[in-house]
Amino acid sequence: MEARADVVVLGAGAAGLAAAHHLAAAGLTVTVLEAAPHVGGRMATDRIDGFLLDRLGPLLSTAYPALRRTPGLDAVPLRMFAPGFAVHSCGRRYRTGVVAGPARSERSGRSAQGARSALLSARALTSVRPLSLLPPRPVALGQARLGALLGRLATVPTAHLVSRPERTAREAYTSPLVRVLLSALLYDPELTSSSRCADLVLRGFARGRLCVPEGGSAALPRLLAATLPPGCALYTDVCVTDASISRVTTKEHGEIACRALVVATGARAAAGLLPGLRMPGFQPVTVVHHSAPQPPPSGASLLLDADRAGPVSHTAVMSAVDPARAPRGGVLVTSTVLGPPPAERDVRRHLARMYGVTTHRWETLAVNHDPEAVVTTRPPHDVRRAVRLLAGLYVCGDHREVNTVEGALHSGRRAAHAAMKDLGVARVSGGDRPEDAAEAARPTRQAPEGAAA
Repeated sequence: MEARADVVVLGAGAAGLAAAHHLAAAGLTVTVLEAAPHVGGRMATDRIDGFLLDRLGPLLSTAYPALRRTPGLDAVPLRMFAPGFAVHSCGRRYRTGVVAGPARSERSGRSAQGARSALLSARALTSVRPLSLLPPRPVALGQARLGALLGRLATVPTAHLVSRPERTAREAYTSPLVRVLLSALLYDPELTSSSRCADLVLRGFARGRLCVPEGGSAALPRLLAATLPPGCALYTDVCVTDASISRVTTKEHGEIACRALVVATGARAAAGLLPGLRMPGFQPVTVVHHSAPQPPPSGASLLLDADRAGPVSHTAVMSAVDPARAPRGGVLVTSTVLGPPPAERDVRRHLARMYGVTTHRWETLAVNHDPEAVVTTRPPHDVRRAVRLLAGLYVCGDHREVNTVEGALHSGRRAAHAAMKDLGVARVSGGDRPEDAAEAARPTRQAPEGAAA
């Protein structure tokens, strides 16, 4: 290990690897230190009996700007869900959430979807059985309201969304169908999240398609690690015993002198390293993986339960979304519970009702529970919380923005740009948003975060 680097990044999750890419692309020498034996943090994937099983499996959107702006991710293979999502209500499944009209680009105002996209969206509304049957009046009314809402949000600029009055997502959205969707996107069953976070994730849903990395969520951080440019070194299984702006001490490799430090760990580890950093709450999540003898009749749709008649928040036949996640002929069903692990029989009964099939022959492959899977974003929550604590010290992660992969990637970019400014290095990555320019224009003198940040 080199004894000196311009910047040391602690943590090789999405935020830390994104920051390292931007810093190294600007010509700085970067050393990334990860305590775990693998990169990716919570974006981890296990291989069991030929199946690729995500431990958490966050949902992405093709509309995430950070997927285009982060160096190394331009070639990430994405597998898309069917347009919109499927909802189980009153014993039936219906497709909804498809924005049939063309979305507008925030920057240029040009159409972001052509006539072909609108035609495909319209066809998708009739592609899943039993959609030939008219939905009950409450479901039809909810579909209309959801479509109108998504159509409006698709055209709203980010600056406008983050400046709107803040409240909880439950207070901001009263439609049951919207609440069911938000619960899945935010991993928040009670919808206590900030309405600004809700606005941003709904707009991302409206502007793009839900998707996952091909081969499991770990494929994204692995690609970031594999494409790190020259001048950037990555080390795993490293125990950091002390860290400051000018020096990082490790148990295995001694000291590394540096000019700046980027803390890109999880929220709890960051608070342990940086006294006074605000500690958020956490939402426990349980992910259950089943193999089935036959694929349920939902295709590649994300399926939600509007009736909330069981523990499952959302589920999908992941082998239909991404065939690489199952061996040839295998069927993988992945379901998410927003809370502690429920009884196995309760999960099976709920899935049987949602899919309309028997589940007694389904085999449980894995049950992954993380009590701190997702950081909560209860108001007041600054979706562009400062990443610069003082000159030479920066912190990034989804706890600094919206609690999504987009939030993690974008906060890493902001932290890198703040460090470049302090080190007198010109940026090389373009496409700044208006709020990025505002961040760069902040005075260089800034107090440590403290409890109010």
